[in-house]
Amino acid sequence: MRHLVTLFDMQASELEPLFQATEELKSQLNNGTRQPLFPGHVLGLLFEKPSLRTRVSFETAIAHLGGNCIYLGQEAGWGNRESVADFARVVSQYVDILVCRAKRHESVTELARYCTCPVINGLTDLAHPCQALADLYTLREEFGSLKGKTLAFVGDGNNVARSLAVACAYAGVRFILAAPEGYRLCDTFLLELKQRVPHACIEMVDSPQRAVTEADAVYTDVWTSMGQEEEREERRQIFADYQVNAKLMAGAPPSAVFLHCLPAHRGEEVTDDVMDGAQSRVIRQAANRMHVQKAVLVWLLQARTKEHN
Repeated sequence: MRHLVTLFDMQASELEPLFQATEELKSQLNNGTRQPLFPGHVLGLLFEKPSLRTRVSFETAIAHLGGNCIYLGQEAGWGNRESVADFARVVSQYVDILVCRAKRHESVTELARYCTCPVINGLTDLAHPCQALADLYTLREEFGSLKGKTLAFVGDGNNVARSLAVACAYAGVRFILAAPEGYRLCDTFLLELKQRVPHACIEMVDSPQRAVTEADAVYTDVWTSMGQEEEREERRQIFADYQVNAKLMAGAPPSAVFLHCLPAHRGEEVTDDVMDGAQSRVIRQAANRMHVQKAVLVWLLQARTKEHN
C-alpha cells in the first residue's frame, strides 16, 4: 500500500511525472473541465489541528475528481476512545483514502501501518510533504526548469524546511537554510537524506544575507509553529535577525521570488512590503496546493486500484 507520510515515500523519479499530472489537471480546470476520475470515492480528513489551505484544498480536489469528503475531527476518538490500530482498520473500510493532520508524526506513521487505504500526511511536527510539493511545483511554473536552481530558506529548520530539503534534493535544487544554531536540520535527517539522494546539495549557514545572494527563491515560515506557543517570545528574540524584509530581498537576484507556506505572522518573519510585493508568489503557491494534491490523490488512488486488480 502506497502512502505519503513523508517525501521519502516517493522516489525522486516520481516527482516530475507528478508535476506533469498536476500541470495537466490545472490546465483542464482552467479550461472549465473537471474530469470525474474517481466518482463515488470518499476522502476522509482526520485533523487534530486547525486548517484552512490543507482542508479546503483537499475537499475541493476530491470534489473535482467526482468524489466526496468526510471531515473527522477529534470527536472521532482516534487514539482516545479506541486504539489507533482498531480505528485505522475500521475507518479503512469506509473511506478510499485518508488525509491526517496530527500533533505527533508518530500518530500518522502508526495510522499508515494499520490502514488498508492510502494515508497522506496533511502536516505533522516532522513533515509537511504536500506543502513542499506545491512549493516546488510553483517554482517549476515560474522558471520552467528546477534543476540547478537555488532555494534559500530563512528561519527555523522546521517541518516545512525538512520536507523542502527532500523535495529540492529530488529535483536537483540547491537548498540553503539560514538559521541559528540549535534550529537547523538535525544530523540524523541529513544522513538519511544523503543516503537516499547522494547528490543532494544541502547547506546551512548563519547569515540570511549570505543565503539569499544566489537564491532563485527566498522562503520563510513562522518562527513559532503550532504547539510551540509557549516559546514565542524566546523565539522572537532568537530569530530577530532572520526577518525577510525589503533589505534582505534586495540582496537576492532581481529575478528571485518570495514564498511563504502561510499563515504568516506579518511583521515577524516577513514584512508586508515583501508579502504583498512584486516578487511574492504566496497566493499562487497556496492555490497550487489544490492542484498538486489533486495529482497526489490520483497517483495514490490509481496505485491502490492496480493493487486490487
